[in-house]
Amino acid sequence: MTITTPHRRPPELRRSWLFVGGVDEAALDAAGSAGADVLILELEDFTSPAARPVARARAGELFAAWRAAGIIAAVRVNPLESDDGMADLDAVMTAGPDAVLLPKVAETAQVARLDVEVGRLEAVHGIESGSTELVPNIELARGLIQTHDVCTVSPRITAALVASEDMAADLGAERGPDGLELQYVRQRFIVECAAAGTPAIDCPFTWSDTEGVEADTRYARRLGYKAKSLVDPAHVPIINDVLTPNTDEIAHAQRVTTAFEDAQMAGHGRVEVDGSQVELPIYMNAKRLLKRAEALAAWV
Repeated sequence: MTITTPHRRPPELRRSWLFVGGVDEAALDAAGSAGADVLILELEDFTSPAARPVARARAGELFAAWRAAGIIAAVRVNPLESDDGMADLDAVMTAGPDAVLLPKVAETAQVARLDVEVGRLEAVHGIESGSTELVPNIELARGLIQTHDVCTVSPRITAALVASEDMAADLGAERGPDGLELQYVRQRFIVECAAAGTPAIDCPFTWSDTEGVEADTRYARRLGYKAKSLVDPAHVPIINDVLTPNTDEIAHAQRVTTAFEDAQMAGHGRVEVDGSQVELPIYMNAKRLLKRAEALAAWV
């Protein structure tokens, strides 16, 4: 039997990536109704080594339920060089995950190996060749400075994710709700991903307050992020809302595009809209926002 690829929400339209512990029954039961675009069965930090066999065994039913609800079904395995990495991958590939996340990527060789192993297991389990996406997780300083190379090592890579807690620990930085210690990391990461043409997934906000996650997501959006990871399902609607153009933003983008196109027809290179000088880059950003809003509307 061949496992074929269902129609998936495109990578650039996946706003919220929710990690769910592999044996956290309450979280697993609630995950499907949380509203996240992507659900990630977390076999690494959120699942103890002793509990991983149980979590792997549940992958099939979870992936099927999530996909039936129109959600991207993903899994984060342990590093392949660890004791559990290949056991994770061997087990979950029988269920045909949409995407495999690899933690603590510091070298391109780690992703290259995952690419080979996933291809081998697709053939073994009758999964459509090339259908399994890879999402490297950049969690160490060594990985951060190689993000561009990591993102271009495999055609399976459809996004990359930057971490918070492990990255801060590797830097010896002190964590705080304002995220000041990770500002450069988040800025550097999205520049590297943009240069590689890879959608960038922002790090999670690991405090519970709703005002904090909204502010953190707005900061990420201002940097250019269109996606954010999270560990608290209560944050899903906030993140989705911030990363979806609202009616005021759509109306402003329409004013910008109309005014600029009228100015161009009149032979002018720029025009003032709502007190701001609109030139070609701003016009193009407005066009992209309108295109994104239309695309998201087809999925929301």
